[in-house]
Amino acid sequence: MVLAAGFGSRLRPLTDHTPKPLLKVGDHPLIAYPLALLRAAGIDEVIINLHHRGDQLRAAVGDGAAYGLSIRYSEEAPILDTGGAIKKAQPFLQRDRFVVLNSDAVCDVDLRAVIDWHSARGALATMVLRADPDAARYGLIEIDATARIRRFLGVPATVEQPLTPLMFTGVHVFEPEVFAYMDEGRFGINRTTYPRLLTAGCPLYGYMFDGYWRVLDTHAGLAEGRFELADGRCLGARNRP
Repeated sequence: MVLAAGFGSRLRPLTDHTPKPLLKVGDHPLIAYPLALLRAAGIDEVIINLHHRGDQLRAAVGDGAAYGLSIRYSEEAPILDTGGAIKKAQPFLQRDRFVVLNSDAVCDVDLRAVIDWHSARGALATMVLRADPDAARYGLIEIDATARIRRFLGVPATVEQPLTPLMFTGVHVFEPEVFAYMDEGRFGINRTTYPRLLTAGCPLYGYMFDGYWRVLDTHAGLAEGRFELADGRCLGARNRP
């Protein structure tokens, strides 16, 4: 699933009339990058959630054939936030292990390697994490020596073992059983579902990634991403649109 329903408020006025996922970056719409990541991992069935200027996004991406994918859409009225969006797409996603990506981030992770790593650990959910000096600003995800997530956004307050604080890249891998921990309606998966999973003792893991990553959700981030991705050299060949 690619999350693409947001208003792109921090990129106004660019997003007043154009959905953020269609802003051009390196001669491609921004959404082409997560779609390329999925295709490179051998995933060919994708669902995209829509709200703000969703008709434009549907018209531009179509059935996904131009991207080597089969794409469906999940319309949201009202908008449901990240967790609500995933829950609404349950009929499509619940058949098997699934991946969720943000449409406003570009990442050069080997997604197939992440999926295999997740499977080998018997994880219910795996988050792709990275070290970053601004990690605390984004919200810390803390893992133990086995890469198991032990503290999420400061909860629980104390953990009796050394932890490594990291930040989330916006790439998740889930087992369908995660839906048992989700309610209907609007909610954020990071602030609602993950703490619930952690409290329940579910096996949550953090895959450490140190390659290229950029979120393009502000004017500064968009400018930096456009500069870095102008010739595509910061991405491996497998993940280029």
